[in-house]
Amino acid sequence: MSWRFFVLVALAFTISLGREPLSSYAESIAQSSTQITPSLRVDYFNRALAKQNRGDNNGAIADYNEAIRLKPDYVDAYLNRGTAKSDLGDKKGAIADYTEAIRLKPDYAGAYSNRGVAKSDLGDKKGAIADYNEAIRLKPDYVDAYINRGNAKSDLGDKKGAIADYTEAIRINPKDYEAFYGRGDVKFHLGDKKGAIVDYTEAIRIKPDYVDAYLNRGNAKFYLGDKKDAISDYTEAIRLKPDYAAVYLNRGNAKSDLDDNKGAIADYTEAIRLQPKDYEPYFNRGLAKSYLGDKKGAISDYAEAIRLKPDYADAYSNRGLAKFDLNDAKGAITDYNEAIRINPDFAEVYARRGAAKSNLGDKKGAIADYTEVIRLNPKDDDAYFNRGLLKSDLGDKKGAIADYTEAIRISPETAFNYDFRGVAKYDLGDYQGAIADYNEAVRLMPNAAAPYLHRGLSKKALGDRQGALADLQKAAQLFQKQGQIDKYQAVLKSIAEIQKALQ
Repeated sequence: MSWRFFVLVALAFTISLGREPLSSYAESIAQSSTQITPSLRVDYFNRALAKQNRGDNNGAIADYNEAIRLKPDYVDAYLNRGTAKSDLGDKKGAIADYTEAIRLKPDYAGAYSNRGVAKSDLGDKKGAIADYNEAIRLKPDYVDAYINRGNAKSDLGDKKGAIADYTEAIRINPKDYEAFYGRGDVKFHLGDKKGAIVDYTEAIRIKPDYVDAYLNRGNAKFYLGDKKDAISDYTEAIRLKPDYAAVYLNRGNAKSDLDDNKGAIADYTEAIRLQPKDYEPYFNRGLAKSYLGDKKGAISDYAEAIRLKPDYADAYSNRGLAKFDLNDAKGAITDYNEAIRINPDFAEVYARRGAAKSNLGDKKGAIADYTEVIRLNPKDDDAYFNRGLLKSDLGDKKGAIADYTEAIRISPETAFNYDFRGVAKYDLGDYQGAIADYNEAVRLMPNAAAPYLHRGLSKKALGDRQGALADLQKAAQLFQKQGQIDKYQAVLKSIAEIQKALQ
């Protein structure tokens, strides 16, 4: 099966706001809808700040405009107007306001930090870091600037530098939960899941309702194999934020890994209810349905994932597999073709298409697909084995032996490779070589009936009737024990023939 989707939430950047004295601000929050004195810039500023804190950024910008008109060098008004513009998505406008605030007040660390955030949002991580550097130079204990610089460094791949910044922020303020959270994220991406859990746990201790910390701690536990504890964290995140679709998605993954596919489907369904245009939960729900044997339901979910994301190669591949399981090999091939068109290097799909072609009798086409699998992944022993089977079916026993031999080289402990190579050698009259392979198959898989049967037939061909009889009797015993009655009865006939010859 193809991979499921998993959601990890990154730390957001922190911005600063300029303020007038608290008494004026508090009064403006209470009376922001009342008349103000048109000539007092502070009234406009405080009313703007009150609007901004209520989420009315357009209204705030209008008041900041008026405050700036009355006082063109009003530094904090530029800073806050930039923040309001940033919240509305106008990052370039925000940068212009922060730049003006810096021009008016060159030592304004908050303006540098905010401009860095806006630059980062536009993808200019290096420019953002330059601004954070200046903010830190002006204010060496500026925790938010260290955190923001850590975020930018992480985005540029400088994970160690990011950890250093988060650690410095923690040194300055040991109660800053965002610094612990950010450092946890970087440790997670560096593969230090245990270290990440320690940091997420500290963030939760400082801020017990920190939803994303529960989510990401659950993710770290998931990757460490602790699925039950991961579910506990996801469940707590859901309790704190019941409409958090990503958490339902991840909890569904954990439940599925614990074979609770019904519970997983319930979580994926809730994620779909919350975010019906997200293709990921449809795909994951399709997997869970397939595991439960509901192939038609799986096909329906994969189809919806494809509708939402038409270039979704994994969804085409899995839908093809579900169709194949429903004996629709032609429909499966159609989906596999599309998956390969989208991703020509998708080795797993070539293997699946090879199986479907073989099912339809297109042995040569199947061989071509397995050959492509081998080109893309030369260590795929299954591809060599399957290609060997097909070559054998087409009469190319030597080619089959070569493929089985390569499969054995890659996976020397796989009994089937020896057993089938033995069959090919038997077909070429190399009974001694066949017996050597069957011996190895028996060693690796002593409770499998087929290698005993095949070895018995080879011994019979060499005239070793007693040895043949012993192997066939063992094969019969195993077939009977495993409930394969038709094979059991067929072997009994061979045994009877040898016993008659021995009389």
